Amino acid sequence: MSALHPGAHVLACPTRWSDVDENGHINNARLVGYVQEGIYDLFRHHATAVRESLFPSGFIIARHEIDYLEQLHHRPEPLSVRISVERLGRSSAHVEVNVCREPLVFMRARTVVVARDRESGRSRKLSQSERRFLSGFMPECLRADAVAPTAPPSGPPQWVPVRAGGATAARRTRRRCRASAA
Repeated sequence: MSALHPGAHVLACPTRWSDVDENGHINNARLVGYVQEGIYDLFRHHATAVRESLFPSGFIIARHEIDYLEQLHHRPEPLSVRISVERLGRSSAHVEVNVCREPLVFMRARTVVVARDRESGRSRKLSQSERRFLSGFMPECLRADAVAPTAPPSGPPQWVPVRAGGATAARRTRRRCRASAA
């Protein structure tokens, strides 16, 4: 946790000359790498996560939403990759990541991180210990609700109409990619 940003996990991350693109600033794809390094540091290297063996099968990045706010140039001072948890789902943590050198924020990402089950390779429910750990990186006003697991949805899955080839079909709101049989 950071004294300047209580409730946030902060990783000092140096830029490298090889991160610079032909325009003379840090490449946008490399900035995504900083986001992922910060998330990995929180979930796999944080002292509490290691001590309590949290996320034993790792995690999956399910989504990145990124805003590039300023051009970033290579300098000797490291960046601060600042991570806070916005919301906890049944199996996921919605995190906000700010890549900055005070006072500037160069990039803000909202990322969905999903706990992974080793055997199936699919998502799994967050444990109470994992929820408690992640809630420590949430704003104070959201922490109490975060530790209690969310109730499973009641009733059958919701279906929404989808127009396909002139006809209306129904599909589940949760989409899954399946390998084609071709």
